[in-house]
Amino acid sequence: MINYGRQNINSKDIKNVVKTLSSNWLTSGPKIHEFEKKISKLIGAKYCASVNSATSALHLACLSLGLKKNDYLWTSSNTFVASANCGLYCGAKINLIDIDEENYNIDIKLLEKKLIIAKKKNKLPKIIIPVHFAGLPCDMKKIYSLSKKYKFKIIEDASHALGAKYFNNRIGSCKYSNITIFSFHPVKMITTGEGGVAATNDKKIYKKIASLRDHGIDRLSFRSKKKPWFFSQTDLGYNYRMTDIQASLGISQLDRLGKFVLERNKIAKFYHRKLLSLPLKLPKVPKNYISSYHLYVVQVLDKCVKKNRDNLIKFLFKKKIRCAVHYIPIYKHKFYKKIFPINTKYIQNELYFRRAISLPIYPDIKKRELNKVVFTIKQFFNR
Repeated sequence: MINYGRQNINSKDIKNVVKTLSSNWLTSGPKIHEFEKKISKLIGAKYCASVNSATSALHLACLSLGLKKNDYLWTSSNTFVASANCGLYCGAKINLIDIDEENYNIDIKLLEKKLIIAKKKNKLPKIIIPVHFAGLPCDMKKIYSLSKKYKFKIIEDASHALGAKYFNNRIGSCKYSNITIFSFHPVKMITTGEGGVAATNDKKIYKKIASLRDHGIDRLSFRSKKKPWFFSQTDLGYNYRMTDIQASLGISQLDRLGKFVLERNKIAKFYHRKLLSLPLKLPKVPKNYISSYHLYVVQVLDKCVKKNRDNLIKFLFKKKIRCAVHYIPIYKHKFYKKIFPINTKYIQNELYFRRAISLPIYPDIKKRELNKVVFTIKQFFNR
């Protein structure tokens, strides 16, 4: 079976993990600090706090910015549920923004219209979470400009976008946001098994997240020469810590990030070249953007009822090609149907969801496997 995504683990990764397993530290030790410093240097952010998942990072990011009951959090309608769940964890109310038909990220023009209406109703968001879908950055300059006008905070959900660039700035530099979140799930750009980080340039935010990930404990402020063992819990926190075992894998993986991004872009170019003649809408990357291509999403155009997206998925599965759909829109989930009225309209997301399919893309996919994917898709349309 050819999967839509897959981790890349080599002998160096294994050696790094085994070395940590033989050391004195397995949980929160020196590898955590090494990993965080390495990511900070890579993305150009002053601080990085590692955690056990990007979901945890999103939750702590919201808490660090003071999100509370009855505040408003806005995010994209086309994302994994964690981008919205983090707001509910804090008791906030969730609002969704429809997507741009060209890049599948938040529709900036629609966002501005909704902000104008929200201001009149005194329901402006405290936090907006733009999602860099599939590894393509959102237009952060415009979102940042709106944040200054309407006084909201920005958390970039960059779970797909480690290694991506926006106008020569690495995603994660937080030039246009308060916090950026990355995911290290196995199908992401690099992996720590499970894991994530919250990056920021604000020391106060960093200290808050670092404390909350460790039960809300402050280990430094209360220590003295007389009591080097002493610490105190100052907040109600969580056990969201990453382990040294995970960090040692991440340290090794980071050395190959550039190669991973390059390979994903090569695969995307291959698909674009081979699929251009078919009734598919292919992804585009604007000038001054570099996508990390976590996903390669195409849309099956509405030219023939029988040649629709669902039938293409079934056909690919029969040929042992496991593709996926990213994402089931948040408002379509059973849980969120209780929150969003059935008559809520997300026109572009509806169209996108009916037609979208994520094709296999990962650094060590074989050329013969890529050729099989392309051949099978052409076979489907030429039947």
